[in-house]
Amino acid sequence: MASNGLSATIAAASAVLFDFDGPICDVFAGLPAPGVARDLSEIVDRYDAHLGGKARGTDDPMEILRLAPHGGESVIRDIEDALTAAEVAAVKVAGAPVAGAVAALSAARESGRKVAVVSNNSAGCVREFLAQHDLTHLVHEVVGRAAYRPDLMKPAPYSLMLAAERLSMAPQDCTLIGDSVTDIEAARAAEATSIGFANKPHKGLTLAEAGADAVVTDMTTVADALASSPR
Repeated sequence: MASNGLSATIAAASAVLFDFDGPICDVFAGLPAPGVARDLSEIVDRYDAHLGGKARGTDDPMEILRLAPHGGESVIRDIEDALTAAEVAAVKVAGAPVAGAVAALSAARESGRKVAVVSNNSAGCVREFLAQHDLTHLVHEVVGRAAYRPDLMKPAPYSLMLAAERLSMAPQDCTLIGDSVTDIEAARAAEATSIGFANKPHKGLTLAEAGADAVVTDMTTVADALASSPR
């Protein structure tokens, strides 16, 4: 299912930016995120028991990375390195790409558009997954999170702006497909359009309220829209 804005959003885009965890891969499907978060919180705890307590309060590894700057540069570096290693290990056992993702990547490329993956995950884990599933040839650029700079992760527009630059595109000519409010906020900050991927029932309204230009509930819908709108 798609919102009415999908066709117009696709038609106006010369480049399609795919978020990774959600639209393409369920990163922690085989190596559950709570276990990774627990390991990361133990690292934080070695430096700062109070901050470690906060870290133990979440089962989201990304949230622990966002907490890391409160502990200083050494904490940021150790958490970044440990999280990157965990992500690379996780995508090796994550299973197949999300249903419709390969079709969407293929359709974006075949439609004559530039294609990038723009992720808060590490570029290393994205490239590992693309290589493992023979998808590297479908993607022009991979922009992962800036190492040791969690402040530049989405909702900051940094990764989108960098992707647009590498693709030789204006951000306004790009659309980002993402499954979180932070994706939509990053797109708005970069002055790009966005397509919300509501892969859970409650997300549709949330993504629309965040300002998504279109909302879809499956990636096959995106593939069909791209295939019917060549550049």
